[in-house]
Amino acid sequence: MGSVHPSSTDKIREKKRQFLAREQRIVERALRCLLRDGIDQVTVAAIAEEAGIGKGTVYKHFQSKSEILARILLDYESRIRANMDAGIAAAEAGNPGAMVKAYFHSRLSNPELDRLVQQLEERIQDDPLVAKQVGELHEMRRMTIDRIGAMVGQLIGRGVLEDVPPHYHYLACWALVQGAVDVCFNKGFADQFTDKEDLLRFITGIGMTMGNKGQLRDI
Repeated sequence: MGSVHPSSTDKIREKKRQFLAREQRIVERALRCLLRDGIDQVTVAAIAEEAGIGKGTVYKHFQSKSEILARILLDYESRIRANMDAGIAAAEAGNPGAMVKAYFHSRLSNPELDRLVQQLEERIQDDPLVAKQVGELHEMRRMTIDRIGAMVGQLIGRGVLEDVPPHYHYLACWALVQGAVDVCFNKGFADQFTDKEDLLRFITGIGMTMGNKGQLRDI
């Protein structure tokens, strides 16, 4: 029997697979560089070296460093959205704390990454080269917040959460997570971190009960 040669369709699929795999490698290596060296020290050339490819090859995938940063942001937001979808589904199935736990876990499982992502967003939010990607990020976030708001409304209706505007609950969680991330990198508290993971678990536990019905008191 003669050898079977791959069809032109198979060749195209394989080429696309390799292209996407290389693109993902660029993103992963860029993230490694950013976490290690900081935003200002990372260049497209440095990313290319880390990925083991030529600088010109990087530009076949991304037109600028800002596009790489935007991709990291979108990937991170996508993971949060996926975690929140799972948490909301669990809350709908009868576990009201699952949604909040999913949010805290999404951001506090890696405070270093969360802080970096915030810095990246500040860096590119007004960059016209990635205006489309920033718009996608905001739309993705809006859809996630809308889903959270709808679930919070259901929990309020069931008497699980305090009857306040739903966004109060989301913003309270956001504020607690934001503070937790900031604490992790505040040098003034450095000597308090004998066990950072245990502290973050404690904060997550607070977040899971924060806003429950009966907690609100007149001030």
